[in-house]
Amino acid sequence: MPTSFAHGSCLCGAVRFEAGLPPKWVAHCHCTRCQRAHGAAFVTWVGVDAVDTVVSDTRSALTWYTTSEGASRGFCHTCGSPMFFKSPRWPGELHIARALFLEPVDLMPQSHVHFDTRVNWVCLGDSLPVEVDAV
Repeated sequence: MPTSFAHGSCLCGAVRFEAGLPPKWVAHCHCTRCQRAHGAAFVTWVGVDAVDTVVSDTRSALTWYTTSEGASRGFCHTCGSPMFFKSPRWPGELHIARALFLEPVDLMPQSHVHFDTRVNWVCLGDSLPVEVDAV
């Protein structure tokens, strides 16, 4: 059971969410799919229980892109904000881009995942553990 909730939204506000806290985990993902989907060196994801998350889509703006592996990425087709990730690899979880939360999630990033595919033009200065293929 969640002890509290944190809210967030896409850039235009058409897609909003309320996620139960505490999260399962928070991690920086360096996989090439996240790099391309977000146009960034890495994405910080917050893993939450899907059953404890409510997504409000007032303008029918949430669109899901499903990959050949069965994973899905949710984004707002109005403003283009990449928002969610779900995969059969992690059943029952919803991954939410950390930058979309309007409130603290009470857990700092715990690791760098898929670090073997990191870009060479960003130097990280933290001491978080590095994982090659796990979230």
